[in-house]
Amino acid sequence: MQNRKLTFALYFGNRGFFPGELIASARKDMTEAVEKAGFGTLVMPEGATKFGAVETREDGLKFAAFLREHAGRFDGVVLCLPNFGDENGAVPALRDAGVPILLQAYRDRVGEMDFARRRDSFCGKLSIADMFTQYDIPFTMFKPHCVNPDEPLFAEHLARFAAVCRVANGMKRVTVGSIGARVTAFKTVRYDELALQKYGVTLESYDLSEVFSRTKNADAKRAAEKARELQAFSNCCAVPAERLDTLARSLLALEDMISENRLDAIALRCWTEFQTELGIAPCVLLGMLNDRGIPAACENDVCNAVSMHALGLASGNASACLDWNNNYGDDAEEKCILFHCGPVPQSLMRGKGCVTDHKMFAKTWGATMGFGSNEGLIDAFDFTFASFKTEAGKLQGYMGEGRFTDDKFDKDFFGCGGVAQINNLQDVLLYIGRNGYRHHTGITKGRVLESVDEAFRVYLKYDVKIMTTAR
Repeated sequence: MQNRKLTFALYFGNRGFFPGELIASARKDMTEAVEKAGFGTLVMPEGATKFGAVETREDGLKFAAFLREHAGRFDGVVLCLPNFGDENGAVPALRDAGVPILLQAYRDRVGEMDFARRRDSFCGKLSIADMFTQYDIPFTMFKPHCVNPDEPLFAEHLARFAAVCRVANGMKRVTVGSIGARVTAFKTVRYDELALQKYGVTLESYDLSEVFSRTKNADAKRAAEKARELQAFSNCCAVPAERLDTLARSLLALEDMISENRLDAIALRCWTEFQTELGIAPCVLLGMLNDRGIPAACENDVCNAVSMHALGLASGNASACLDWNNNYGDDAEEKCILFHCGPVPQSLMRGKGCVTDHKMFAKTWGATMGFGSNEGLIDAFDFTFASFKTEAGKLQGYMGEGRFTDDKFDKDFFGCGGVAQINNLQDVLLYIGRNGYRHHTGITKGRVLESVDEAFRVYLKYDVKIMTTAR
């Protein structure tokens, strides 16, 4: 879903007394614009209705039949209004589309507003929005109200709409693997499984004993290949051969469980059994999975595995689960350090990480009992963050945007972290604390807050609050 090419079905609205050539040119202009932006198109044949557009209820029924015939081959609908576009055909055409709908209206040009050339798309877009609202048909509108297909701004609209489609479609049915029981010390990550199911999130639970059994019985040849993948992903020079082999076997076990059970994301109980039974920390393994587009949250944080999945769908980039962990010196108003022990994907890091003996586990159980922490720095980039919880039978969350900076901090800082600059950070932290959100947040590279919010609010009906936007 993150990487495949999206296809949009194109709808052209018409009202009979407007010139037909407006439809003909729009069919050409819109098709070219969508394909130039990198998306596929699905267009009803021109001869199916008058000008290949939708005006009457009968036209709308024909367009709906066209969509049913091509079900599964399009990810969204671009509703194009070359002129006013009769709203009576739009409802039967799209009420059962089952995918996001983008409303687009052509501009009128000053000097071309005589009866022969005036479009009135401005007004028609509002009329269709009104009818869709009456019929509870969800739709998307971006600012400005009117924009032509050949404008660079419309390409930006398409990119944002594509992110909406990836999230809205990709989050309808999500399967998260909860691997290992929640650690008793981490009551902060408790969740309501039935509440998640109401939003299409299915939980599949597995005991850690299955991971350990698969690890111990892994095929040696396949494990050797995984060890090479680990060495390519991060610097493993300090890892003893026996521990590298165990990490490779555990990676193989997790990958096989994800594949066999068709899991979209996982939340892993990453301590204490991995250390006491296998002598490893699975941090770097989670980072590798995240880099491959399989959201993998540590500390059995199921709700943030869900937020990570949504963020990754929107951005097309990897996601990560990080702690709100440290203030940054005296620069408290806008900056803090986001960190975790090593589940950060390499694509979000400043160079290659280094796999080490997990310092916290070494302190508890002795040296060599926790190889797998992946130490390094998070790169500088704009990011979007989101975190979920379940409460009173609902899925609730918050979102915002920020930027990882080039600011330096202690060279001996443990794990993988970065300095995050976030507008109104202190208000964000107050909201998190007062509303019972966990100390984790999901992040992804890029500013996709508007698209994620649109998908959550309009199509998925999540209860999510926008906390802050980037400058």
